[in-house]
Amino acid sequence: MNCPLIEEYFFLVGEMNFSFGIGIKSLIFGEKMREKKRILVIGSLNLDMVVSADHVPLAGETILGRNMALVPGGKGANQACAAGRLGADTAMLGALGQDAHGRLLESSLRESGVDVSRLLWRDHKETGLAMITVGDSGENSIVVVPGANATLTLEDLDRNRDLIEGCDGVILQLEIPVETVCHGARLAKSLGKTVILDPAPVPGHFPEELYGYADVIKPNETELGMLTGISDVTNHLEEAAEVIRGRGGKDLVVTLGEKGVFVASKAYGIRRIPAVKVKAVDTTAAGDAFTAALAYQLLEGRGLLEAAEFANLVSAMVVTRKGAQSSIPSMEEVENWRDAAEFLEG
Repeated sequence: MNCPLIEEYFFLVGEMNFSFGIGIKSLIFGEKMREKKRILVIGSLNLDMVVSADHVPLAGETILGRNMALVPGGKGANQACAAGRLGADTAMLGALGQDAHGRLLESSLRESGVDVSRLLWRDHKETGLAMITVGDSGENSIVVVPGANATLTLEDLDRNRDLIEGCDGVILQLEIPVETVCHGARLAKSLGKTVILDPAPVPGHFPEELYGYADVIKPNETELGMLTGISDVTNHLEEAAEVIRGRGGKDLVVTLGEKGVFVASKAYGIRRIPAVKVKAVDTTAAGDAFTAALAYQLLEGRGLLEAAEFANLVSAMVVTRKGAQSSIPSMEEVENWRDAAEFLEG
């Protein structure tokens, strides 16, 4: 006997590549497909001037670079790009100059599936610029000239309140004015949104209120040391986590490079995630990809530990490639890479 509903189910599986885990029962009884969660990234957009060299220069040292490339970057734009490529419904709110650099950044985001309809274009300010030196070890040093990023105001966020209202979670960093970040986090929290804070670059005076607004704070170990004032933070991570918690922080996820990831949360306690062993080529955007992947998985309903494990995998893939946004993988690439790694381990 033919059953049209079951036949339709198998048609949908073939056409839309449903995972095998979706049961026939849920479709037969009319359960709606789970909609994608929407991520809003409020932050910076920079054109990266990337110089390759033998090593990152020390203070006062002059070195010769091998080559130079201009690539789309900026912490906010990198995070939006990563979220979009991983399949999240993503929008970006930030400021650009009316110049070729700005148009290049807009194009890169659009190609990554990001909603760029609310980007703000400034007539009398240039697009942000980052000067990056990458050594042979993959480590880098970065100097940022904010440009139009410095013009993103509280009023800009208020005029785009509907964009915040329409999202499920907000990612913020600190390459835009700190007072704008505080306002964005405060507004998002008042609207019941999940707030993920990447506290970089760490300002001279970090606003205490940000700890309370953020559901997850994601620094690297250097930034955690700057936030807490603990010099040897790598050997005092639990102490640093207590400092953050004492200031009103909730969940803390710290990227430690080749030492993996440190997680401190109410649900999981203190946990360590080992690094994925890869040959690092360029660490640019690895932290930004981690933040985006973490946010995406959290908003899709994963627990903090599972989300951090996935983000760890994504950032490991990023460091095997050169460039900022050019190094960020799609979800399909991540899955294929993970499957290949599991096959080799097996």
